[in-house]
Amino acid sequence: MAAMFTCCLGCCGNGGSGHIPLKEMPTVQLDTHHMGTDVVIVKSGRRICGTGGCLANAPLHQNKSYFEFKIQSTGVWGIGVATQKVNLNQVPLGRDTNSLVLRHDGSVYHNNEEKNRLPANSLPQEGDIVGITYDHVELNLYLNGKNMHCPASGIRGTVYPVVYVDDSAILDCQFSDFYHTPPQGFEKILFEQQIF
Repeated sequence: MAAMFTCCLGCCGNGGSGHIPLKEMPTVQLDTHHMGTDVVIVKSGRRICGTGGCLANAPLHQNKSYFEFKIQSTGVWGIGVATQKVNLNQVPLGRDTNSLVLRHDGSVYHNNEEKNRLPANSLPQEGDIVGITYDHVELNLYLNGKNMHCPASGIRGTVYPVVYVDDSAILDCQFSDFYHTPPQGFEKILFEQQIF
């Protein structure tokens, strides 16, 4: 019996406490493996500058996702969702079926078609926070926490947050610790293993 007890302790980490360390959950950030060739990613994968686009490193698997972008410096930019098939070297995005984006001029594009437009007096400016909700059907936009009532849809397949910049634009991505409270039912992006 004592031998069996010793064997049991030995199987639990050489007689240790039996505690198995958990792997730290990955952080959602911009993915340097899925970005345009002239894009620069800094600030631990949270800031984009240069020219081109970049996907986040986590797809939107959950039912209701929320994420934000802060406009640090104006220029040409766009934010939204895209599949991994999107051409991240060709800006502006929204020209094909692989991206659905809000552009800096307030237009929302998918498949080279304007799907909606922000109100004229609500164009994002330097320092503004643009929030995005996505529920696998509809993308909605929030400016400094206020719903812009500017829904757009049409993209299909597995999508990721996407951002592109050009003409000196600099944007920061916020995938957690948001500036504004997400709308009811929406939450930060979860990696697939966090959902189950």
